[in-house]
Amino acid sequence: MMEGGEAAGSSLDALMSSFNTRIAHLQQLVIARNMYPASSMADLSEIDAALQGMEMQVTKIKERLKEETEAIPKAKKLIEASLHQQKILQNMSLYVPASLPEKTVSRHVDVSRSFPSTPSEIGKEGLLPELVRFEDPAPKERKGRAPAPVWYISTEELNALPSYMKGRLTLDKVNAAINDMATYAETNAQLIAAPRNKLSENLLDKSLELRNISAAESLKGKYFFLESDIKGPSLKLDATGKAILTVLRHVGRISETRSGRHRVFILSRP
Repeated sequence: MMEGGEAAGSSLDALMSSFNTRIAHLQQLVIARNMYPASSMADLSEIDAALQGMEMQVTKIKERLKEETEAIPKAKKLIEASLHQQKILQNMSLYVPASLPEKTVSRHVDVSRSFPSTPSEIGKEGLLPELVRFEDPAPKERKGRAPAPVWYISTEELNALPSYMKGRLTLDKVNAAINDMATYAETNAQLIAAPRNKLSENLLDKSLELRNISAAESLKGKYFFLESDIKGPSLKLDATGKAILTVLRHVGRISETRSGRHRVFILSRP
């Protein structure tokens, strides 16, 4: 924009120079008019019209230059805001894996169904009903509780780990495991909050067990999952899964405790 202003200024200087030259010619013609008044009127009229046209052009150029000059500070502010927004987006991109794994199976529990209680009911059903996807709980049940948090790790955090701890782990593998852990914790939170009379028999036992575990002082108000919940799709109890758990403990995404026979992992804010 500044280069445009300089070019316009150079053109204005050239125009003013031409304008001064025409004025000098006009002065000479005025002298000539006094000498030859009858023959100089037509030339003077043409010069006068040309000068008026030039004055209008100079006025327009000045107005344009003024508008461009006033727009420069606004353009600078816009550029600064764009660069700031770009920096924010770049920082955000560090915490998002290249591809988020799609959740093919909902971890939400259908608390509205129950297993048949008599042989006749089993005959009607044909087979014992399986757990299926169900809609989100009613707002009343979710009131006051946010979804399980997902705190991804950044490239800098992964690269800062000792090589013996990081091994062959990649950012995508670790962050995909964080997605799984949030899913486990959300499922457990729903089971804890679900009304007992709406739970099937096998889920009721799991719900009561989770409620007993969540009553511990160190777990109150926190999202957690059990070692027995780790069943994929990304996080598994294999060598890679154990290495991921070690890394996430090291960077403060999870902490660990025990409750009876259970190994309990707590989602922690970094």
